[in-house]
Amino acid sequence: MTGKLYGVGVGPGDPELVTVKAARLIGEADVVVFHSARHGRSVARRIAEPYLRAGQVEEQLVYPVTTEDSDDYQGEIDAFYEECAARLAAHLDAGRVVVVLAAGDPFFYGSYMHLHKRLAHRYDAEVVPGVTSVSAGSAVIGRPLVERDEVLTVLPGTLSADALVEHLSGGDPVAIMKLGRTFPRVREALARAGRLDEAWYVERATTGAQRTAPLSEVDADGVPYFSLALLPSKPPGKPVTASGHRGEVVVVGLGPAGPEWLTPEARRALAGADDLVGYVTYLNRVPVDPRQRRHASDNKVEAERAAFALDLAKRGRRVAVVSSGDPGVFAMASAVLEVATEEQFADVPVTVLPGLTAAHAVASRVGAPLGHDYCVVSLSDRLKPWDVIEERLEAAAKADLVLAIYNPASRSRTWQVEKARDLLLRHRSPDTPVVVGRDVGGPEETVRVVRLAELDASTVDMRCLLLIGSSQTTVSARGTVFTPRRYPG
Repeated sequence: MTGKLYGVGVGPGDPELVTVKAARLIGEADVVVFHSARHGRSVARRIAEPYLRAGQVEEQLVYPVTTEDSDDYQGEIDAFYEECAARLAAHLDAGRVVVVLAAGDPFFYGSYMHLHKRLAHRYDAEVVPGVTSVSAGSAVIGRPLVERDEVLTVLPGTLSADALVEHLSGGDPVAIMKLGRTFPRVREALARAGRLDEAWYVERATTGAQRTAPLSEVDADGVPYFSLALLPSKPPGKPVTASGHRGEVVVVGLGPAGPEWLTPEARRALAGADDLVGYVTYLNRVPVDPRQRRHASDNKVEAERAAFALDLAKRGRRVAVVSSGDPGVFAMASAVLEVATEEQFADVPVTVLPGLTAAHAVASRVGAPLGHDYCVVSLSDRLKPWDVIEERLEAAAKADLVLAIYNPASRSRTWQVEKARDLLLRHRSPDTPVVVGRDVGGPEETVRVVRLAELDASTVDMRCLLLIGSSQTTVSARGTVFTPRRYPG
């Protein structure tokens, strides 16, 4: 009759965190197996030592290589586990009970799993779970790991920096294992993802050598393998409802087009929201998350949309109000903040997250036309009279400012571009460069540079943005457009 194989988790470090079942099996085992590096010290055996008894056979499995000292790490480690499995099989064939110790949990980045794959189909095998270092890390820093609908992501630090950044961009809680030599890369990824200030460093949790600190303050020298980075559940904000839910409104700038122009900060806010509120065209740019509620509306109901979002937050919902470009530039931030001044919303927090503006996106496509002083004007007369727009265009033209013109035309507004062009020609040369950017960053992107005198109003629509140069704006021989930072005296 063959013996039985156990993979036994012994927890993160404190022997008192070994489960009652694990302690019993360790004490009853005929053979106790543990891994170690070539120095011979075993974390798992040290944790289990109080539960060992005299007369037990101990099998030490010494890793033959590390990734740093091998040209064929995987090949050598596979051969190592084949040899280890054969050693344990000899004990099992002799009818012995074999307990393989695993720090933390056997199936959570544990070495035991490699033996399990090679032996469990041949022998009776059982896995006894243990407390993971992630759970221990959350406990020792005194911060909840996840709550409500948050999603915990566990990452190995061995991933590339780009892969880490991609996984970190969601905004939910994260644990990053296997630091040691990977620590500089992990720190870089956290900084690039805009989440370095959230991260905690936990070293040898629950042991006498335990250390915790904000990860941004940790020196990379001396960071051991048995450490991790934790980005726990965010602390609750205000207001808090009777059910414990926190309510807030975050006004998010989506940038002018695709996801590559969405900031990590904005991406995290979108991922963490319970509700998304916005003009239907912009809302459709946000990937669907089944756990979120989406509230689309027409583009002419800014105040109603703002009140709706604030009311949701007042009832404990985390709400993201989406805007194209930057929410503070002819977009939803001012509408939300204006409605938020009402007494009924006095306790609702409102945050504005910036986004890349259409003016800057269009400018980048041709060079640096906004390199000197410039002003931003909307040609829409829906919220202000046309005579005010004319006065501002006149003033900007007299001041020789570059103009970024938003909302130049729409289906119902077809004459404003021509009026603006004729007004500017009273103060600007007919040869003044005009950049016409349409759907910049999107699938139908076009960017043209024309003379002010040749600006054709019939080619301009609501998806366009115009940049009208000053007297100093230049088109180079290579076709780039720039406004020098120096102005003639």
